[in-house]
Amino acid sequence: MKVVDHIKNANGKTLFTIEILPPLKGENIKNLFTNIDPLMEFKPPFIDVTYHREEYVYKKKDNGLLEKHSTRKRPGTVGICAAIQNRYRVDTVPHIICGGFTREETENALIDLHFLGIDNVLALQGDGIKNEGRFVAEPDGHRYASDLLQQIVNMNNGKYLDDELQISAPTNFCIGVAGYPEKHFAAPNLKADLKYLKLKVDLGAEYVVTQMFFDNKKYFDFVARCKEAGINVPIIPGIKPITTKAQVSILSSTFHIDIPEDLADEVESCKDNIAVKEVGIKWAIEQSKELIKAGVPTLHFYSMGKSDPIYRIAKELF
Repeated sequence: MKVVDHIKNANGKTLFTIEILPPLKGENIKNLFTNIDPLMEFKPPFIDVTYHREEYVYKKKDNGLLEKHSTRKRPGTVGICAAIQNRYRVDTVPHIICGGFTREETENALIDLHFLGIDNVLALQGDGIKNEGRFVAEPDGHRYASDLLQQIVNMNNGKYLDDELQISAPTNFCIGVAGYPEKHFAAPNLKADLKYLKLKVDLGAEYVVTQMFFDNKKYFDFVARCKEAGINVPIIPGIKPITTKAQVSILSSTFHIDIPEDLADEVESCKDNIAVKEVGIKWAIEQSKELIKAGVPTLHFYSMGKSDPIYRIAKELF
């Protein structure tokens, strides 16, 4: 079932959904299931699965020159989505990214997802390679999420890359995109960022999932600005409980978000990460209660591979 249909069928009730990371290379899928199993108590209608592009390392050869090698740290998202749907009978939302894919590779991934009966995708630009200063598209790949989204829309209309194939069966993906209450780091300002979000909605995006935030006012302001800009699709808030002291600086720098002073001060006063985890859970519970009261379509939790904090939060809310 499509994400937008799950939201519609909820009749105004706030849903509980999660985003998971594929496990690190070498881990067994049982480790992934161990983290998901407890959260099934809250009946998530869909689970997002992130995609992590390959990275590159340079190895020194005998002649002193460096040789470039590609490496993947996590298994494929398509297979994980299939395994989750088979085990839990819930819908999955694989992330499809520009980085690391050619247009043909994107099409092949989407063909596989369609074959598996996966109805939803989240179209993202994705991160650049760590040792590159800016995002660089693959040769014959997409530079922007809007271009990736257009390819998916084309496939939904039965238009594939190779017109000679005359494929008559269109795909039927519900396409989500990312939104940034504190603006995308590459956008010069929030107005410009909203212009590109509106473009993606006009192209066919059916819902928006926000970057994590810790100040609900930023989300409410973002939703109001979206409506003013003519963006009228569901806007799903992304929630992440802080669990370690280091995350205060790591999250703010990695995701270009603000940590409220009250939260930062409370975390800083904690003696250890056990105490930090309690602070983070409490903050996320209060944040979630206010969002539910405001009637958000779903609370979307970024698990980062850890289910215990989210379980405790959901237990207080659902």
